[in-house]
Amino acid sequence: MRTQVAIIGAGPAGLMLGRLLELAGIEAVIIERRSADYVLSRIRAGVLEQGSMALMDRAGVSSRMHKQGLLHEGIELSFDGERHRIDFSALIGRQVMVYGQTEMTRDLMDARAASGALTIYEADDVQLHDFDGATPHVTYRRNGVTQRLDCAVIAGCDGYHGISRQSVPQQALTTFERVYPFGWLGVLVDQPPVAHELIYAHHERGFALCSMRSPSRSRYYVQVPADEQVAAWSDQRFWDELRLRLDPQTAASLVTGPAIEKSIAPLRSFVAEPLRFGALFLAGDAAHIVPPTGAKGLNLAMSDVGSLADALIEWFVEHSPAGINAYSTQVLQRIWKAERFSWWMTSLLHTFPETGPFGRRIQRAEFDYLRGSLAAQQSLAENYVGLE
Repeated sequence: MRTQVAIIGAGPAGLMLGRLLELAGIEAVIIERRSADYVLSRIRAGVLEQGSMALMDRAGVSSRMHKQGLLHEGIELSFDGERHRIDFSALIGRQVMVYGQTEMTRDLMDARAASGALTIYEADDVQLHDFDGATPHVTYRRNGVTQRLDCAVIAGCDGYHGISRQSVPQQALTTFERVYPFGWLGVLVDQPPVAHELIYAHHERGFALCSMRSPSRSRYYVQVPADEQVAAWSDQRFWDELRLRLDPQTAASLVTGPAIEKSIAPLRSFVAEPLRFGALFLAGDAAHIVPPTGAKGLNLAMSDVGSLADALIEWFVEHSPAGINAYSTQVLQRIWKAERFSWWMTSLLHTFPETGPFGRRIQRAEFDYLRGSLAAQQSLAENYVGLE
């Protein structure tokens, strides 16, 4: 079998890239090692920047997003119970939208299925070959039979643990990483959100976040040690701890219920450089990881594949290599800005045992400065809604 672009990974990055290429008349086959049901079952991010919303519009899959998504004009920050609202609309005239990554994935899957474009699920032993040579191709096993997919370009959109980045020779890749000594214990519950907008809370006991997926489904998080086990947290223990970290008014308004999903996500900052190796291009979590504090992971992935789609369209349609030659440098500039913002938000809002009382006083001073500085609030707002 032969195609123009082999896309590794059927998450939102791979699906979006496939959709954009399809609309430009470029053939792409997506190869995914998991089942479609498994991909849809993953609970992930839910805050879309305006750039991600625009990409959904461009892909022609935004109808449900505009009907069901929740436009947010700001966020709330809380420090030891003192709250301050960051008003995006007033500060910079832009907003974000709460629309779950699962829903975005479903919209893209449905569009791909309707068009008849090929996605190969449950592909075992995926291997990338000769991407720095004349005959790039991908092999995989399905139903015990080894298959080969020849292509001109391979797009690695298969996440942090995927085969794409692992296929790059170690000496050709430079990686930068910071692993944080804590994670987020998250609970999904079928109850109305405690507030209309997200609340990011710093407390001496640790960070907490009040978020949502819809008007009737909420997502809450508390900071826990990196080696914490989900089994140690009953629903009651989680709700009790969350209330302790929120301001009294929010804690009193919290509506609890049985968790329908509970998990711990480790926090890590990671960047790989460069992002192009001959015919292989890395995008999304295969290229970078950010802590979820700044709501950047999904949005960075969408930005990557938007740029990659433009570059590949320029290559296949206009026969110009300018876009693909500039891809790595262009997206890395944006990636590092997002890494900086996510690191800053994480540093402000979490407790770091190694910094002690001095570190907490610095965080307090940062919060007080932010609360009193219009320029600082504008900087936070423009980074949170996405740098243009």
